[in-house]
Amino acid sequence: MSQKRKTKEEIVAEYLTGNYTYRELGLKYDIPFRSICDWVLEYQGRKPTWREKMKRKREKETVMKGPELPNEVKLLQKELKKQQLHNKLLEEIINIANKETGTDWKKKLGTKQ
Repeated sequence: MSQKRKTKEEIVAEYLTGNYTYRELGLKYDIPFRSICDWVLEYQGRKPTWREKMKRKREKETVMKGPELPNEVKLLQKELKKQQLHNKLLEEIINIANKETGTDWKKKLGTKQ
């Protein structure tokens, strides 16, 4: 039997001896190393099903989105406080100008009063 025609089981057994890495065996037998990794996981009973993969993917996405939302909320709250303070400042400037000049600065231009 040639080296390139070994069965999956023989390649997995060769990996499990600890003498080779997935990449080395992939180069040796001209097989993608990821396939060898999958075979080993399948042999060991650790290869996740597609349902487990999808579940992990969803969990990972929710974990990734989780911290971003509170951070975004904090930024928006900070921006809101800044704008409220800016608005109060402008209103006080208008009030001071009203007192000093005796005119109504809040009056809309172009309206008859």
